[in-house]
Amino acid sequence: MKSDIEIARETSLVKVKEIAENIGIARQEVQNYGRYIAKIPLHLIDEEQVQKSNLILVTAITPTKAGIGKTTVSIGLALGLNKIGKKQS
Repeated sequence: MKSDIEIARETSLVKVKEIAENIGIARQEVQNYGRYIAKIPLHLIDEEQVQKSNLILVTAITPTKAGIGKTTVSIGLALGLNKIGKKQS
């Protein structure tokens, strides 16, 4: 089985503006904080959709030595749900 770092090194990064376009957010709405990190304005959040959605809350006290923390788990969940056809909304 590959380690987390081996998997990470084999993965090519996608610019955040491309990801935003894939989920229907216009490039001009994305506020970049580097190539791979960004913020979007609050007005893009559909409160009706939020009320109909389920929330997955990821919490942790201390990360492991392997670096498996909240961010890693959250990204893994998002990628896994996307892979099976569940869209974040």
